[in-house]
Amino acid sequence: MTSGSGAFESEEGRSFLQGRLATFARTGFAISGVFYLSNWLIHALSPSATRGWSSALQTGQVFHLAVTAGLLAMWLAACGRPLPADVLLVVDSVGTVVVGWLFALQIPFTPVSYRPEAVFLLALIVLLLYRSAMIPSRVSRTAWVGSVSLAPVPVLTYWIYARSAGAAAGWLYTYYALLWCAAAVLVATVTSRVIYGLQQTVRAARKLGQYTLVEKIGEGGMGTVYRAHHALLRRPTAIKLLPPERAGEMNLKRFEREVQMTALLTSPHTVAVYDYGRTPDGVFYYAMEYLDGIDLETLVTVEGPLPPGRVVHILQQVCAALHEAHAIGLIHRDVKPANIILGERGGVYDFAKVVDFGLVKDVQGTRSVALTAENTVTGTPHYMAPEAIRGDTEVGASSDIYALGATAYFLL
Repeated sequence: MTSGSGAFESEEGRSFLQGRLATFARTGFAISGVFYLSNWLIHALSPSATRGWSSALQTGQVFHLAVTAGLLAMWLAACGRPLPADVLLVVDSVGTVVVGWLFALQIPFTPVSYRPEAVFLLALIVLLLYRSAMIPSRVSRTAWVGSVSLAPVPVLTYWIYARSAGAAAGWLYTYYALLWCAAAVLVATVTSRVIYGLQQTVRAARKLGQYTLVEKIGEGGMGTVYRAHHALLRRPTAIKLLPPERAGEMNLKRFEREVQMTALLTSPHTVAVYDYGRTPDGVFYYAMEYLDGIDLETLVTVEGPLPPGRVVHILQQVCAALHEAHAIGLIHRDVKPANIILGERGGVYDFAKVVDFGLVKDVQGTRSVALTAENTVTGTPHYMAPEAIRGDTEVGASSDIYALGATAYFLL
């Protein structure tokens, strides 16, 4: 992930940015709030220790309160409803600069004997370094955010020391303030560069051959599914991964069987398989068409029971997919609303696709070995036929029909 909004075009990337921004602002708010409350607590408990507080020093505390309020506003903005990536980047940049300036504006209201430029510069350096470690940002963006945030420090440093000790002292203290500001910006940009490099490495690791993973869209017992795109074709693709930690002999055979059996099916209402492979680090995957739609379980949850005519239209398409599978001896064994996706194909709406053949069984026994232990239940209980629940070995096409009937009942 980079710092430009294009790096956060996926929901996963945008959510990552918003979460990091919320954590940054929340931590800053907590630290600033503790320091602010500590100052007033000391004043309340030990009036003699703070008897010399001038009205100017108390005015400086107003700016400190504004800093705390600004960090709180950033936190509330980032922890609320999802915001577009461009808005989040503006909140980050503008919020950091405003907070930096409010910190610096406390310098003229603090006695010179306290070395205010050093105290508030330290606070700003901590803020900028924490930001560069937390929020994904290009070097150039980190550099200008840091430079603009620190810009008032040398100006105000010269002003307060020139007034109290003369121009020579003003230039001397300003020189050291400039050195620390430059060092802070340099370290912050280097930190961003390192974080950026690590993120680029992770992004490169998300490539599977010609496919680049974009965001996770689902996870199940047989692997994790990502939305991806092909480097040359640029078509949206779904990639199902079997991570190395799950790639035992039995799981690998099941994974291979799923892709092989699905590839045998040509019905337009069955998800199409494009490719199958293995990465150098041992991750097995297969590529299939990306279905930009909604599954029937979610549809009913959102809209409620469906009209009978619409249900008939959906069932006819699912029956076509199952008919082809049954004709060549394949039983799905996990027909349920969540495994039926509705979308749009070529201007045709409510176009149904049957997915997840992870539990498919070859009843003719010519293309796979037995991969399910005896007396085990496979499928989703609410949609399983009685013989499947009993664990009978002779589970046939009628079990899929039973599950489809249960699905129809759910839809209605």
